[in-house]
Amino acid sequence: MDLRSLEKQYRDELLNNVLPFWMDKSQDKTYGGYFSCLDRQGNVYDTDKFIWLQGRQVWMFSMLYNKVEKRSEWLECARQGGEFLKKYGHDGNYNWYFSLTREGKPIIDPYNIFSYTFATMAFGQLSKATQSDEYAEIAKKTFDIVLSKRDNPKGKWSKAHPGTRNLKTFSLPMILCNLSLEIEHLLDHDFLQQTIDECLHEVMDVFLRPELGGLIVENVNVDGSLSDTFEGRLMNPGHSIEAMWFIMDLGVRLNRPELIDKAVETTLKMLNYGWDQKYGGIFYFMDRKGFPPQQLEWDQKLWWVHIETLISLLKGYQLTGSKECLEWFEKVHDYTWSHFKDAEYPEWWGYLNRQGEVLLDLKGGKWKGCFHVPRGLYQCWKILETILLVNTKS
Repeated sequence: MDLRSLEKQYRDELLNNVLPFWMDKSQDKTYGGYFSCLDRQGNVYDTDKFIWLQGRQVWMFSMLYNKVEKRSEWLECARQGGEFLKKYGHDGNYNWYFSLTREGKPIIDPYNIFSYTFATMAFGQLSKATQSDEYAEIAKKTFDIVLSKRDNPKGKWSKAHPGTRNLKTFSLPMILCNLSLEIEHLLDHDFLQQTIDECLHEVMDVFLRPELGGLIVENVNVDGSLSDTFEGRLMNPGHSIEAMWFIMDLGVRLNRPELIDKAVETTLKMLNYGWDQKYGGIFYFMDRKGFPPQQLEWDQKLWWVHIETLISLLKGYQLTGSKECLEWFEKVHDYTWSHFKDAEYPEWWGYLNRQGEVLLDLKGGKWKGCFHVPRGLYQCWKILETILLVNTKS
């Protein structure tokens, strides 16, 4: 593979295709915030605003302003979304709603912990971009609420009957691994270290299961044992692989090469497990015992699964020199670019059927916004840039 042309491919796709799409098509110039329900050409087909996608887009443009280039239009895009969130996104005590009307009236109450995590990410990065103490305070207060909800993320909105089947889920400790580094500049050092240690333990010692050959499960009993139920058998290869590049980042930050090696090993195991040998691509959901999954969309191929896998493989190659990571990267890269990139209009498809055909003629919706595609393109561009720099010096 020609790494230099790959670096240009990822950079150009981000800067010349994907970011202009969201800049031009998603900003609500009347009420503030962003539209995420955009059809193939970027026309708005629904005006509801989902807090976690609003937060992700504020984060994205703030991060690019902080790390790529001080473009005033990027900062303005982030700032107006942040102001909309600050004004309408919560109940006054930083309990973040799930969704709002276009004008900012609450539609769905604060049941979803990821509204909180992405608000934290958004205001953490926006506070860096603007040097605003107010934004920093919103991030810190929201992060405290996230941590207080760790044992019962849905709180009173949980549908589970108390005491019958208490499960804990992989997604929260996984995201806290990333979130803690995202807002490191706002946290006390000892508190940060304690949070990281707890999340690392959960991800690498509780959800990663040696008895399953080193695979990661999505849910376990509260005592850490496996649950032989639909939820307890659920596997989400893309989720696990995404988590592993968060772990690699922590391995670098903490100077723990053994953690990086374990994350690379786990990435490859989950990818080998989740790859569709018949049609290519990575399954969305699987059952660890091979039973029929309860999710009807189990065999779909999703954009974020493949893009996050590209990041983990490339990062794994950069940090360890693993040839297997590079070989898999080439395979997943070819599948992803040939299936998810729309050759005629900007931004990428989100949902394919098992055979790799487009299922939904959209570029954004309730679950797909301005996040995985641009973040993945940015990450791969920057990792390739670093690899090329090291190769040049050596």
